[in-house]
Amino acid sequence: MADGFLLVDKPGGMTSHDVVARVRRLLGQKKVGHAGTLDPMATGLLVLGLGRATRLIRYVQEGEKTYLARALFGVATDSLDAEGAVLDRAPMPVSQADVEQASERFVGHIMQIPPMVSAVKVGGRRLYELAREGTEVERKARPVVIHEIRVVEFAPSDYPEAEFLIRCGTGTYVRTLVDDTARALGGRAHLVALRRTAIGPLDVADALTLEELQAAADDGVIEASVLPPAAGLIGMAGVVVNEDVAGGVRHGAIFPAAVLGAETDGPVRVLDEVGDLMAVYRIAGGAARPEVVLS
Repeated sequence: MADGFLLVDKPGGMTSHDVVARVRRLLGQKKVGHAGTLDPMATGLLVLGLGRATRLIRYVQEGEKTYLARALFGVATDSLDAEGAVLDRAPMPVSQADVEQASERFVGHIMQIPPMVSAVKVGGRRLYELAREGTEVERKARPVVIHEIRVVEFAPSDYPEAEFLIRCGTGTYVRTLVDDTARALGGRAHLVALRRTAIGPLDVADALTLEELQAAADDGVIEASVLPPAAGLIGMAGVVVNEDVAGGVRHGAIFPAAVLGAETDGPVRVLDEVGDLMAVYRIAGGAARPEVVLS
């Protein structure tokens, strides 16, 4: 059984679960999970955890996400994307400068109302289940963080299209962000394309398509595409310990932070002398406590 992370370039038209199911078949193993859902319309980086690395997925999910999002202004849909039914259409001949100025107000820590086509639960029901029934309910705004939103392409017209580069924290709904930008200009917008290009330091440029994975599986070399657990958490601080300390780490011992040589609070990768990940410890209050122990 493979243990580690697999970077997949998800195609449009598939759910994240569809991709997981395909990889399970290709690898011949059941223990596969993903770090951060992509909608069927969306493409781009889907990080899969395999085997014991499924226990580390939460650390990848917490990473900063980078997207390229293309929005059409002047047209509202019930799903806030191109797959929904059109609710309203009104010319919105705004300029690139208008869009840039409006989007700037959303940079930082903001409150965002989840769309009806999300997996958030209200009254024990997923919002997307209610949306399928034609029911709309009140949703509470949730805190999210937007690190950057930048217009990288703009096609002016009565119904202009803009492509944004967006860097954001976990839990952000990009479709809501672009519609809120349009609302700030007195109109509406919806997503016509969405591509996730990175999660933390993990980049879609290093991901494989499903066709490439199928070819690797056919050649019997698919496991060579799996990143070791330590590499999948490359954005996390790491410490290398000697064999004396490693024995305690393998048993989940608690240490003074100084024993691990950790300099700042937060999660750290604890590596053995050959660079393999043994555990993730959290440094706080001068102590190092285990959160996930792999070996």
